[in-house]
Amino acid sequence: MKFRPCIDLHDGKVKQIIGSTLRAGGSAAPQTNFSSRFPPSHYSRMYRQDDLTGGHVIMLGPGNEEAAMEALAAWPGGLQIGGGINDDNAALWLERGASHVIVTSYVFHDGILDENRLRSLCNLIGRRHLVLDLSCRRKDDTYFVVTDRWQKFTRLAITRRILDDLAVYCDEFLVHAVDVEGKCMGVDAQLIEILAASTRVPVTYAGGVSTMADLELIAGSGYGKLDVTVGSALDIFGGNGLRYADVVAFCGKQKQESDDG
Repeated sequence: MKFRPCIDLHDGKVKQIIGSTLRAGGSAAPQTNFSSRFPPSHYSRMYRQDDLTGGHVIMLGPGNEEAAMEALAAWPGGLQIGGGINDDNAALWLERGASHVIVTSYVFHDGILDENRLRSLCNLIGRRHLVLDLSCRRKDDTYFVVTDRWQKFTRLAITRRILDDLAVYCDEFLVHAVDVEGKCMGVDAQLIEILAASTRVPVTYAGGVSTMADLELIAGSGYGKLDVTVGSALDIFGGNGLRYADVVAFCGKQKQESDDG
């Protein structure tokens, strides 16, 4: 299990917000858990020093391009980029230093996955540079992908078959458990079990991680197959549930044991 760190950007600053409270058009301010006094490059250099490859720089709305470029410039090839990615800018972000682009809303229309767009984007930049964000919310005991700042339900349910089918288009999946994301209220164990059933490409779980027990649950219930990202609970983001150094050490140990086994 690898630790995939994050740099979430809102209004050009590194923040931790509850993503489900982010609305289009700025009609209401999102609920913010933390706003950093440090620039994005501070976190990039920290992650680079600890060799935490595959972390995520996420642009939460407009006005974040300059901050994102700063983060990528501090570690070219070490971080992924997401937020407003489409066929017009995907290659540009790779040129700016991202290892992968992360895409969600662009490949959905009216609640339906547009496989033509997904296939076209895959052909444009190459499967090895594409991460498909399948962040989801639960409805009627089923997890459905949500788009447009996690406000719109699609018709795409998260199942092993769907994950296996979509794996041909991407290098990884990123999945936020939106119902618990940013709330430090514990992880979604049922979703973790579903994700762990897919083994064709790496899957990173995000959402609700607040204690070492949560990390242990992901490592156990995920059978060591899932990577993890942690946000608001980390001390580097103002949290008091988890120390960054402890998470790095725990996940490093898990990965080493997996590699040895």
